[in-house]
This record gives sequence, structure tokens and C-alpha cells, in this order.
Amino acid sequence: MSPAPDAGPPAPLAAIDVGTNSIRLVVAQPEPDGTYRVLDEERVVTRLGQGLHRTGRLADESYGRSLEALGKMKAIADGFGVSELRTVATSAVREAENGPLFRREAWKRHRVRVDVISSDDEARFAFESAARRFPLEGRASAIVDIGGGSVEVMLAAGTVVENVFSLPLGAVVLSERFCQTDRIGEREWRALRRYIDETLRTVIGKPPFAPEVMIGSGGTFSALAQIVRYEREGREGTAQGYVMTRAEATRVLARLLEVPLAQRRNLPGLPPGRADIIVAGAAVVARLAKHLGIRQILVNDGGVRDGVLLSMIADLPGPHPVPTPTSGGRLDAVRAFARKCRSNERHCEHVGLLAGEIFDGVREAFRLPESARELLVAAALLHDIGFLVNHAKHHKHAYHLIMHSDLAGYSAHDVEVIANVARYHRRAFPKKSHANFRRLDKADRRLVRRLAGILRVAVALDRTHTQIVSGVRCMVKKRRVRLTLLTTSDPSVELWDARRKAALFEKAFGVELKFIRRVAGGRPAIHVVRGAARRAAGS
Repeated sequence: MSPAPDAGPPAPLAAIDVGTNSIRLVVAQPEPDGTYRVLDEERVVTRLGQGLHRTGRLADESYGRSLEALGKMKAIADGFGVSELRTVATSAVREAENGPLFRREAWKRHRVRVDVISSDDEARFAFESAARRFPLEGRASAIVDIGGGSVEVMLAAGTVVENVFSLPLGAVVLSERFCQTDRIGEREWRALRRYIDETLRTVIGKPPFAPEVMIGSGGTFSALAQIVRYEREGREGTAQGYVMTRAEATRVLARLLEVPLAQRRNLPGLPPGRADIIVAGAAVVARLAKHLGIRQILVNDGGVRDGVLLSMIADLPGPHPVPTPTSGGRLDAVRAFARKCRSNERHCEHVGLLAGEIFDGVREAFRLPESARELLVAAALLHDIGFLVNHAKHHKHAYHLIMHSDLAGYSAHDVEVIANVARYHRRAFPKKSHANFRRLDKADRRLVRRLAGILRVAVALDRTHTQIVSGVRCMVKKRRVRLTLLTTSDPSVELWDARRKAALFEKAFGVELKFIRRVAGGRPAIHVVRGAARRAAGS
């Protein structure tokens, strides 16, 4: 009997999230590992819930805009030949008197079935998204999704959800109630703050434990991240994984309160269409973080729609393992991405091993942060992925590939450090004239120089890709670093390349580098790299 033909990859899927403020479409291609690749996205601000808290109904104008948007999104999904389109609606349709009529019209006009999900379902989808994108194991966290009509808060110990709260603190609802003037005065601000704080005390009360971090999804969090990024770096970037402090969120809120609506529309990083509701959303973030005692805020740009897509993929027939960043550590996500980029896994794993051993040997003497070890290993695992584009500038291509990757569990800051270390594993030294390096702060530039110096040596010690150097033992003494190479045979090519690549290491650490090789059955031989830091970095 002949084998069955390969069925090929599954057809694309699509999800639409009908929210109080906007309607979002995501078209995605399921991947074998249970994740997905985004094929297309669309977002239309329809303000479906505008006026709902006063009238109890969806207003005619926003009702019509939303139905029109659904028709366009259905056409886009059909154009991709999706096998399934799931449309979910949250608080606006759930609470409106004419919500059932809206659902019937969506089906009648566009053959779009709108499923109204509960606040618990919203929370579950948001949590599933966060659990796939961030390592939750071993720490207490608050998963927060801010919509236009409501806010879902999940308090989790590791991957176990302890409490779920639904709060009537959506950005649109609060804005209509408390932020109607062009510039929010002290009286309006006090009323808004009092209402948020009283709601938090009534619904959440005293938290059962103190979360270490808040992981937030929704347009409010993404907008705050972009404003903070502009303040820090003067540029836009991906919001996914971006790290803010509570103090920064509070400072942005104070700034927003000071300026009228027209000026808010021109604020760098803030989408103009969100300018009229950002004050209320930012107030919720700041007051909730204070109530829970949280100092660090991470941004998840997935949220409900991401959770919906992941649940659709989980329901597909056949095996489809879904990795999480906590199952084997964050490096699992790095390895998965390296595999997608067709890296030389055996070589990169060995370079990671050698780099980690060198790091361990110099960490204490040079006071390297312990957390930097994993960033170095991640850079080692990804240093050659630029070959996917071409060989000539593969180190530069590696930087861009990493910067645009979605490494689950890593903050935007971590990804930028990893990308820079991989970028400088060969060729030119890190320089402030390089835009990617100039964006880093002083401490990160120093760290990147040192990690990249280690990585260059580690890459050289597997120059023939045969793992002749099986391990490294490191000793630091005054202004010298001695590396004892454990070898299976004569590593002459590795030593030749290490001499060429040692300059950045010596310059970054201010030392002279010495190699001692130990070949099985032979006597130790000492190789000193003298003045390598003074040579031009052309290799």
C-alpha cells in the first residue's frame, strides 16, 4: 500500500474581536508547533459602545460603522481562504439592549456569526495569551486586559489563576463619564481617581498576595509603551514585551492631564484616535498598579484575539504540541526561532556552551549581572541566523531578524541586548556611530561590548564546527585572563581564529588573554594573545 500523500499545511484561520472601542481582525497561518504566523491584520475604531452607559443601547451611527467594518473584515478573511473565522464580542454587545439585533444583522448582511463571550471568557483568553508569551512559572503576576467597556484582572501564582475580577473601568466608559472637557481639570481628575480607587477597593479589596509584575494587553498598554519609548529613546518600536515602571506610567498620566486634547493628538507615540480616551486608560493602569503594589509593567500586544486564535489552533485535528516559555525555560523560544531560521544547531549549541563557561569564569571578577548569562547564550544560539538572508552581512541580518522576532518571555530590552550581542559576534567593534548601538544606554553598551567579546572567542573556538574544544576553564589573575581549552585533538585552527578574534574581549575587559590547550595524551601548551586589543577589528 502506498503512503498517503502529504496533506500540506493547514488552511489559514481568522479571528475578529468586536470591542467597545474598536474591531480587530487577525488572519493567521497555524504552525506545526502550535503557534501561528500573522498573514494580515486590520483595525477599525468604531466606538461601538459610545453612549451605552447612558442609553443602554448601541448608538445608530456606531452600530452602522461596526456592521460595515465586519463586512470588510469578512471579505479580507475570505480572500485568504480561511478554513474558519471566529468572531467574538465583548462588553458592548453583551450589555446592550439591542445587542441581539446587532448579532442578527451581522449574520443577515455578511454571514458573520458573532459569539458574545462572558467576562470570564475574556479573562481566560487574555491569560492564555500571556501564558504563551511570558514565563509565569515561579512568580506571582497580575494579567490585565483593558478594553473600552471593562477591565479583566487575573491574579496568578505561576500558571495557576488564583482570582479573576471584572471591573467596569473600560477606557471608553470612564472617558464618557469623567473626561468630557477638552482639558481635564482638577475637579474631574479627583472624581475619576476616586471612582477608580473605590471600585478597586470594592471589587478586589486587599489582594491575596503581592504580584511581582503586571502583564497588560489592550490599546491603553500599547499606547503607554510607545509614549514611554519615545521619552526614553525618541523612537517607535514594537510594544510586545516592552517594560515600563509604575513610576513611568504615573509620570505619563500627569503629562496627559496637563495638556488639552488637541495637543494630546500630537503626542509622540500616541495614536491620535486614542487621544480622547488615553487619560482614563492611563489612570486605570496607574491606580491599579498602586493598589496591587506592582512596580513593573510588561506589555502584551496579543490579548483576547491572540487567545482566541490559540484556542482555535488547539481545536484543529491532529497532533499540535503547544510549547510555553516556562516548560523548558525561555531559551526554548530562542531555539524554536533559530530552527525556523535554519541555523546550524549543533555548532550554535556548542558555541553557547563555551560562551556560558567563559562567562562563568569572568562573572565574579568583573561583576557581570547573573541575568546576562542567558542573554549571552541566546545570542550564541542565534548568532548565525543571518545566513538565512545571506553570508556577507549575516551578523547585521541576525540583528534585524532578532529585533523583529517574537521571543516569548523576553522583554523588548532583553531582545535588543541579544540582538546587539549577536550583531557584534564578528567584524566591526561596537561603536556609537552605529544607530543600533547608540540607542542603548551606557550600562547596556558596556555589557554588550563584554558579551560580544566573549561570544567572538567562543565562536572562534568552534571554527571548524567539529567541537574539538569540548570545554573551557577560565582563571582571572590581575590583568590577565587564562582560558584552558579541553580538547580532543590539536585545535590549531581554533587557536588561530581565537587569536584573531580576541581583540574585542581584551579591550572590553582591559586584560591580556592567554590560552592553555590540553590535548589528550599531550603536554599543555601556552598561547598568549599579546596586544590583540590594539589590532584593527577586521575579522
